Amino acid sequence: MRRIQNVNIAGIAPLVPPVKLKKQLPVKEAVHTAVYASRETVKRILMRKDARLLAIVGPCSIHDESVALDYAARLNELRKKVARSMYVVMRVYFEKPRTTVGWKGLISDPYLDGSEDMAYGLALARRILIKIVSQGLPVATEMLDPIVPQYTSDLISWAAIGARTTESQTHREMASGLSMPVGFKNSTDGNLQVALDAMESSRHAHSFLGIDQNGRTAVVKTRGNPFCHLILRGGRARPNYDDASISDAEERLRQAKLNPALMLDCSHANSRKKHEEQATVLREVLRQRLAGGKSIIGFMLESNLFPGSQELVPDLAKLRYGVSITDACMGWKETEELLLHAHGSFCAAC
Repeated sequence: MRRIQNVNIAGIAPLVPPVKLKKQLPVKEAVHTAVYASRETVKRILMRKDARLLAIVGPCSIHDESVALDYAARLNELRKKVARSMYVVMRVYFEKPRTTVGWKGLISDPYLDGSEDMAYGLALARRILIKIVSQGLPVATEMLDPIVPQYTSDLISWAAIGARTTESQTHREMASGLSMPVGFKNSTDGNLQVALDAMESSRHAHSFLGIDQNGRTAVVKTRGNPFCHLILRGGRARPNYDDASISDAEERLRQAKLNPALMLDCSHANSRKKHEEQATVLREVLRQRLAGGKSIIGFMLESNLFPGSQELVPDLAKLRYGVSITDACMGWKETEELLLHAHGSFCAAC
């Protein structure tokens, strides 16, 4: 008989179940309390019960544990300085969607060499998250693979569904069961309706195939997530952080009977993928918020220790410390100056 099953499968390797990894890398009570409290703070911001801005700030992707912890220590100190005006959450992204091929993130390929040791990647990601949250710094991530949340979501305060996956039924179902607030990005072509549909879908109950804490295939039944919101990240044709775009998004959210809460992504198409332009976007976002744009509840910045980006090369010793290997980021010096400036402007107007 000719083979008709798993024809293009090269191998299947079992993973440690989530419950076992969590026993190996447990969450202390103080961390558990901190995650719960930070999620509640994000919810209050979304519901306008906390007037601060939600600031999702950090590297495009995490590829080096030491860099991630170095950055986290700096951001945690800055977080305290700007706490009156904004609630800072570190962007800790371990999964990267790809248009074609490329490095898919630390969980998929933790050694950055194509070996794709995902078992180690999951453990490394969880270890990094625990170390960051243990400092008192809340974390945000993009949810991409629907299996991963069972291993890491107990440490996440806010999650994003990216522009490439917002239209996916799988990701809408996953979001409906996530325990933290979720932001949906408009599609890469700038279409808002895709994200509005995703928000509507995710606030309803769903049933889908997944795994339980013991790693067994299971039917996952969700209650629906009431804390979803829209992220404007621009599109191929133009950015969408201007006054007209904000007004249009507000109106469409109201017509859809969805929470008119907007987060502005200062990177990606809004900055035309030029990391130097993120500051321009943020200043305009602040101007609109201070002029009365209460629907603007937060912003996202792609930031690393040093500006720009670099190619992932086979000789990892040649990689520059603290420089992104995915999208170009602004450096720490500019990040600090920009957030302190935003804090000063916000406090002066209050």
